[in-house]
Amino acid sequence: MRNKKYEEFDKVDEDKLWKQFAKSKDNDLRNYFVEKYAPLVKYVAGKISIGMPHNIEFDDLVSYGVFGLIDAINKFDFNRNIKFKTYAMTRIRGAIFDELRSIDWIPRSIRQKAKQLEQVIAELENKLGRTVEDEEIARELGVSSEEFQTLLNKLSGTALMSLNDIWYLGDDSDELSILETLEAPENMNPDILIEKEEIRDYIIEAIKKLPDKEKKVIVLYYYEDLTLKEIGEVLEVTESRVSQLHTKAIMRLRGRLGRIKSNIMG
Repeated sequence: MRNKKYEEFDKVDEDKLWKQFAKSKDNDLRNYFVEKYAPLVKYVAGKISIGMPHNIEFDDLVSYGVFGLIDAINKFDFNRNIKFKTYAMTRIRGAIFDELRSIDWIPRSIRQKAKQLEQVIAELENKLGRTVEDEEIARELGVSSEEFQTLLNKLSGTALMSLNDIWYLGDDSDELSILETLEAPENMNPDILIEKEEIRDYIIEAIKKLPDKEKKVIVLYYYEDLTLKEIGEVLEVTESRVSQLHTKAIMRLRGRLGRIKSNIMG
């Protein structure tokens, strides 16, 4: 039987409910928002589950995502002109990947190969001053084109992560997150806020420089929120090919942003 209060909430404009919740932090209202936006958690978990190994259960991803949804509800500021759905999806995705990282679900051998590929792409592009092709990467790795495509498929799970994480991967002591630029800035040092805006600009600039198909995959997946299958239909390629394009794009971005970060920090 559905809570009668929820039925009353249904009749009220949602902006008014957010204003009410901001003042009262009412538990019934919080639970109402959790129930209302629960399908969003399943949707995000469903997207992330594509490409994950079999030992990662969909229900586990959902349970991780619920923490992100609750966090989003508690921290949402309706005055910032950001749709709650947009804000919540970022928080849900972040919570899922935080938990996946904490349980260290990626085998060490795969992690090492991902790091090697990232370094090879970064060094080649730095040396040549341009975007490198698959054949050039394969040659540098000492593998055939077919073996390179197989490697991309193996690494697809490591690359399915939020763009908000890219800048900070591998640096556990760095607590800044692009995600925080969405949060209310009242308690935030203005210098830190400016720094975060600059970092977001670096990421956007790096995306713009990606090869056309890789750029489209990133935009459609993260910004238009399409699934890999839907992106395949738009680009008229297989879902597997979309996954490969996504992996390459993430490796390029990590390499390029890593260089920028070392220049800034160095």
